[in-house]
Amino acid sequence: MNHTDAQAALRTCTTWRKSSYSFPDGQECVEITTDLAGWVGVRDSKLGSGSPLLAVTTQHWQALLSGACAAEPIV
Repeated sequence: MNHTDAQAALRTCTTWRKSSYSFPDGQECVEITTDLAGWVGVRDSKLGSGSPLLAVTTQHWQALLSGACAAEPIV
């Protein structure tokens, strides 16, 4: 599946999760979905289904999380 197809498929997902670190009122946070095998969808929780959508492969998502946890600089 290419990126464009993944983005379209992720827009139809209904199971989105917010970070446990988000504010209780749901402001200023991102949501993710892993409903599409091999892809992670990321969107702005304030905008919900109207939000722009990032589609990243699970491999790239894991690399991003690993880098963030290790506090690696972005190059």
